[in-house]
Amino acid sequence: MTSWSEISRTVERRAAGRCEYCRMHQSLQGATFHVEHIIPRSRGGKSEIENLAWACPGCNLHKSNRVEVIAPEDQEPIPLFHPRRHEWDEHFCWEDHRIVGLTRIGRATVETLQLNHERRIKIRKAESLFNLFPPSDTEQPAWHGSD
Repeated sequence: MTSWSEISRTVERRAAGRCEYCRMHQSLQGATFHVEHIIPRSRGGKSEIENLAWACPGCNLHKSNRVEVIAPEDQEPIPLFHPRRHEWDEHFCWEDHRIVGLTRIGRATVETLQLNHERRIKIRKAESLFNLFPPSDTEQPAWHGSD
């Protein structure tokens, strides 16, 4: 049996120390990142490694127990970004220090998780000073490209 602390280390290592939603690096954060259930336990999600993501407190709290939201442009239900099923760079790109949603899923996730909140922009600017932003292509999380 694997302990929760071992699972947490595995999830953090797989994510390369970055939030799997906003790609913020944990090293400059004042709070510890969370092991987040992509499909929440309240919705039948399991505490298995393939259903767990590394998330900053902001993303985790804004996501809450949601797996889908109403898309801003057409008011239709749309799934939120799923770090195991979706590739980040297919749904998002960087525009200066802002995250731009390239797809309906991306745009809904940017809005719901408030990925461009003023505080997040300031953190990304600070990350730039330490060469932590933007995340480099060689720093892709171990899950990148998997389904």
